Amino acid sequence: MLEDKNLDLTPISAYGEFGLIKHLTENFSFKNTSTEISIGDDAAVINPENQKVVLTTDILAEGVHFNLGYVPLKHLGYKAVVVNLSDIAAMNAKPTQILVAIAASNRFPVEALEEIYAGISLACKHYNVDLVGGDTTSSTSGLIINITAVGLEVSEKIVTRSGAKVNDLLVVTGDLGGAYMGLQILEREHSVFLANPNMQPEMEGYDYILERQLKPEARTDIKKNLEELDIKPTSMIDISDGLSSETLHLSDQSKVGFRIYEEKVPMDSLTISTAEELNLNPIMCALSGGEDYELLFTISPNDFEKIKNHPDFTVIGHAVDLDQGNFLVARGSNELIALNAQGWDAFLNRGK
Repeated sequence: MLEDKNLDLTPISAYGEFGLIKHLTENFSFKNTSTEISIGDDAAVINPENQKVVLTTDILAEGVHFNLGYVPLKHLGYKAVVVNLSDIAAMNAKPTQILVAIAASNRFPVEALEEIYAGISLACKHYNVDLVGGDTTSSTSGLIINITAVGLEVSEKIVTRSGAKVNDLLVVTGDLGGAYMGLQILEREHSVFLANPNMQPEMEGYDYILERQLKPEARTDIKKNLEELDIKPTSMIDISDGLSSETLHLSDQSKVGFRIYEEKVPMDSLTISTAEELNLNPIMCALSGGEDYELLFTISPNDFEKIKNHPDFTVIGHAVDLDQGNFLVARGSNELIALNAQGWDAFLNRGK
């Protein structure tokens, strides 16, 4: 859990709840003028300055969303922030503040929470968001992190899941499937370690996909890129549960169907080679893997010329009438494969 097992560790009881919060947050600074009152009062005060307030929250629970057998605590803190900022980015809003609530069992010393907050601090600095409050409490079931993120944007720039129209183009940022393949490598090496603690993990050469799993990034940069191209998406969602599930969410909210072309789905060469090494179908890893935290959105066909050569974007399909359903068009043929919501579901994947 902590790299140096010989540290003289501090029990949380040495600080108490309020002393602990003060200790963990005393070095955070503020960057947003919309932050008026933050940590130290009963509640934070945010001045939206004539903008809409966008809110989201996510829970990460030990044994459900992460395994401390191979997830460093600093990375966990960083990722916990990122998964929330990704939701703000998916609304085409600017993330501005976060609140952090942590429940930890007595096996976690103060130094463990310091590591988590070091990751949170790094994310706050990288994304220019302010930590404005939160809570800590005890837990009888390991570690639980809940983060609430706040974003701001004027009404006319906010993008929802419900605006896609027939013939709109389906676009994705970055590449897909890497986080899932990184998880497979981590799980494989962890299993080997549990069977034989003297075995050294074989992680060399997997750097990119391991980072995609352990330290993902929220695509807050995409908002600026789209504005520079003079494009406003008609609908948008982030890819946390796999391309297939997210496409179905857009379909449900926008009342259109989609066609995705297999050969268009962007995947890194390491993702593909690792999937083949593990006897997995690469396209299924992209469709059902999840945790890529890229953005999936639709645009008007009239915007195709603006976006077609941009390195951050790949057009992977288009919208059709709802009664035509949602299908993957197989590579090299016209075979239609139904899209199914087989991505991550916390209630169906408990214990993973």
